[in-house]
Amino acid sequence: MKTFYRRTAWKAGLGRFAALLFLSCSLWATACDEDSLLNPAPDTSLPDTALFDTPARVLGQVNGMYAALKSGSFYGGRYLMLSDIRGEEFINRLQNVFTGYDAWNHTINSGSNDALTTWSTAYAAINSANLLLDGMAAHPGVVEDAVAANYAGEAKFVRALSYFSLISFYGQPYAKDGGASPGVPLRLKGQTTSANNDLARSTVAEVYAQILKDLDEAETALPLTYSTPLLNTTRAHRNTAIALKTRVYLSMGQYANVVRETQKIVSASPPFKAGSGVAHQLQASISTVFSADYTTTESIFSMPMTELDNVSGQSSLGYEYTINQEYNLNPAGILGNPTWRAEDQRKTMLRTAGSTVYLTKYRKANPYLDFVPVLRYSEVLLNYAEALAKTSSPDLALATRVLTAVRQRADPNYAFPAAATATPTALVNTILVERRIELLGEGFRSNDLLRNLLPIPAKGTAPAISPAQPEYIFPIPNAEISSNKLL
Repeated sequence: MKTFYRRTAWKAGLGRFAALLFLSCSLWATACDEDSLLNPAPDTSLPDTALFDTPARVLGQVNGMYAALKSGSFYGGRYLMLSDIRGEEFINRLQNVFTGYDAWNHTINSGSNDALTTWSTAYAAINSANLLLDGMAAHPGVVEDAVAANYAGEAKFVRALSYFSLISFYGQPYAKDGGASPGVPLRLKGQTTSANNDLARSTVAEVYAQILKDLDEAETALPLTYSTPLLNTTRAHRNTAIALKTRVYLSMGQYANVVRETQKIVSASPPFKAGSGVAHQLQASISTVFSADYTTTESIFSMPMTELDNVSGQSSLGYEYTINQEYNLNPAGILGNPTWRAEDQRKTMLRTAGSTVYLTKYRKANPYLDFVPVLRYSEVLLNYAEALAKTSSPDLALATRVLTAVRQRADPNYAFPAAATATPTALVNTILVERRIELLGEGFRSNDLLRNLLPIPAKGTAPAISPAQPEYIFPIPNAEISSNKLL
């Protein structure tokens, strides 16, 4: 078997069986300057036996792992889009199954393309992480111990993020039964053949336990910072693992753990910012984060795009929302909420054509070079505020201050009415509205509904979906069912 730079051979639907192994300098390389990062070396190929025999080749596997994460069907764009359009914020305009119509309309089934590609690309990223961990263990001493620990931490972060993405789509919410429902198969060893196809589903709780184990180990192994803002945004470091843990614990309803993790990277008082590692904080203008500079300290982790390495076409967020306008904003969704005022700077990331409003948060035309946000500091703050309001001893005052920091960054003169923050229930509802505004188009709405066991509201011609209906989560794809006899 040979592996190829930016090319992989995959049997349809069986993405977990092959590695995305890349052998030249890319945006995640530590050993290259930023000029060479934007001008990668030509394609090369090597046999498996040589993939871990030099430091440069080990680094190539790290780069390939991140490239697998950035697949157009995964965090390069489509996963975020599907996560959003299942909620109520967008109206489908073209009824095109290739751009998510069946997910929007809740008619996705085991044979649907998006059920398959989301599953297979997530397992492809997991397999890349597993093969990196296996390869380094089988070739000790090729890289220095500290570098090996760093790479292992990055692999565990990628694996954790990928499993969280899978369990959010294909597993029942943790809150339903404490994670007792069937989850997804936990594949923790690299696969290059179909010899180990058959693997039963672990429970939702078991998958979450593995995610947290990986993130705890990643937090310990990862560096505090890298040498440039670009690397701090596009490679996992200590604070990246912590930020993802706040999302994971929030989805599990473990609010005291959200508070504990968040306080590692959020100061006790305004202006809220990280006191160690990368100095994360909100930027003065959200427009900076989405147009002028994709590598500010607000962007904890993003998928980078260059002219030589970008996601285009029907998986690109810029294409879907801005250029081809497959989806417009639902007037009955967050767009119609009266607390989202005209003077709010986040309204500048919308475009009105007649009476129809489109999201332009991803505004670059082809080639689509907007970085895709995966973790932003504003999300961490909103996770913190919600957890503070939901703990057994809620701190409504601090939660309100954190929430206000996010709102007033975009709308400095806005003051939340007293009734909106006076009780835990009122404050949580206010925070959920703020999440819908701040994180619009970044892949959060579906999971925010599911983790709270809320129905998915009707929109346009799409019906409402209750937590009891099978359409509440994605079905396991037919390709997996036919190849895995233990499902």
